[in-house]
Amino acid sequence: MPSHDATLEFDYETPSRARLVAASVRREIGEIDDDRSQTTLEREGTVLVLEIDATDAVALRAALNTWFSLVDVAERTADAGTRVLEDR
Repeated sequence: MPSHDATLEFDYETPSRARLVAASVRREIGEIDDDRSQTTLEREGTVLVLEIDATDAVALRAALNTWFSLVDVAERTADAGTRVLEDR
């Protein structure tokens, strides 16, 4: 049973932005989980919630670093796409 956990909540300006970021990182759910940590993802309106359960602090830290990086890349990519569309 996991002994360490964390909840990450990301609140976006629009439901469509939350949906885009969620879709971008959702494909990693299950792919990067292992026997030491598991993650679930939920989206409600403008809020994206990642729940991380880990067996130890090291695994939790590694999972947090990974998910923060994945969400950051998804957000920056969405911003770049928005800028391209605005320039048209």
